[in-house]
Amino acid sequence: MTGAAAPVVVVARWQVRDGSLSEVLRHVAELREASLAEPGCLGYEVFEAVHGPGSLLLLEHYRDDAALEAHRQSPHYRAVVVDRILPLLAARQVEILRPRGAG
Repeated sequence: MTGAAAPVVVVARWQVRDGSLSEVLRHVAELREASLAEPGCLGYEVFEAVHGPGSLLLLEHYRDDAALEAHRQSPHYRAVVVDRILPLLAARQVEILRPRGAG
């Protein structure tokens, strides 16, 4: 599977600044709900590291590149991620992946 019509998976690793975890988690809950309402969002999971306070992993599934771009351009992404969450992060790493078939 390749090309614009292939599914896309986003793996985002966030390190939250000390003292900001509860605030970030509130924002992430809002973001998750709004993202799952997008027609191209197929899944949105949030994980917190057991032995790494403030380390979050977001696992997002989108129908295709266009759905991911629509997510990034959405008002809720801009308001919640760009305006509220990013200033509370000490580090951020984002990978965009595609599922591969066996073989």
